[in-house]
Amino acid sequence: MGKFVITKDKSGQFRFSLKASNGQEILGSEAYKTKSACENGIASVQKNSQNDALYERKTARDGSPYFNLKATNGQVIGTSEMYKTTAAMENGIASVKKNAAGASVEDKS
Repeated sequence: MGKFVITKDKSGQFRFSLKASNGQEILGSEAYKTKSACENGIASVQKNSQNDALYERKTARDGSPYFNLKATNGQVIGTSEMYKTTAAMENGIASVKKNAAGASVEDKS
């Protein structure tokens, strides 16, 4: 089972990452001013991760596929790493779906 890890960046803002059971990061968040806002972001990922329509499949300038997970209001709540292939990106989406809903939360802030 995956887990969310909350950290604090150099500017004092909070971020979360969703890690698969092997420890690899599969989704990262934007910066949040408060820990409670970060925790709300995690709850949003848990709630929205099962809805395939909320995954925005994108291509970076260098051609690398990646995805954003959006909330129902259209706001991006998480971004993936860059992948080498579209198939690898789709596996990343499947991993978020598998790991997010029941993931534990570890606070390292």
